[in-house]
Amino acid sequence: MLEPIVYPYLGYGLGLRACHLDYIFEHQPSVDWFEIVTENYMVAGGRPHRDLERIRAQYPIVFHGVSLSVGNPEPLNMEYLQQLRRLADQFEPAWVSDHLCWTGIHGYNTHDLLPLPYNEAMLAQLVERIGQIQDYLQRRIVLENPSSYVCFKASTMTEWEFLAQLSIQADCLLLLDINNVYVSSYNHQFDPNEYLNAIPLERVQQFHLAGHNHCGDYIIDTHDSAIIDPVWQLYRDAVARFGTVSTMIERDANIPPCSELLVELNMAKAMATQILTPSLAQAL
Repeated sequence: MLEPIVYPYLGYGLGLRACHLDYIFEHQPSVDWFEIVTENYMVAGGRPHRDLERIRAQYPIVFHGVSLSVGNPEPLNMEYLQQLRRLADQFEPAWVSDHLCWTGIHGYNTHDLLPLPYNEAMLAQLVERIGQIQDYLQRRIVLENPSSYVCFKASTMTEWEFLAQLSIQADCLLLLDINNVYVSSYNHQFDPNEYLNAIPLERVQQFHLAGHNHCGDYIIDTHDSAIIDPVWQLYRDAVARFGTVSTMIERDANIPPCSELLVELNMAKAMATQILTPSLAQAL
């Protein structure tokens, strides 16, 4: 087990996207931090590294990967882990996150976040695997709850029960994607607040907020549109339960100008401040 560690609270951030770099360098917007897609910088120097050096000289950064594939039963991809550790040593992110999923098999990457069954066998496999990853990286990793579209007959517990047990037994932290909770709750008809209430307070390191595509009978997590009111309400509920948590806005397609995303980010900050201020006043 790693030594006890408390990662910093960073405030309110955005996902760093290449189309926004010129705006950021010119205007230095009031953003507390940026989250980068780790794999975009697993290259041998060049402009991506130069741009990231400029960003981290002005803002804290966080790594968010899509290829760790913690749910894969095959041996760990040591080449990927070596690249990740070198990159983390070079750019010193506040923390490193990825997804609770698997992404491929036999060396093939599907570039999708594939679901897992939630049972004791999978829990044991993940606890061992996450332990190996954390020992190699010498840092506690942060895992995100995925959006869900199918259920496995082999599952013997709910996603939130599984996630709670995993974070404790594997001694990892959680990136709670509020939009993903909402998407999965609609697709599988469960109460999203029951999900939130089952997650250990001390294990949540970060929130994600994003938009999605509502298809009528189901929702697809697309990160290509504005955050809708029910997701905002679930965010309010999450802030009321978990308190001060580093929060960021994700947009991966139909990316608007940075200034438009800053409006959403300021909405998140205003909502959280409104909820947290009374509780902070009572504590003083």
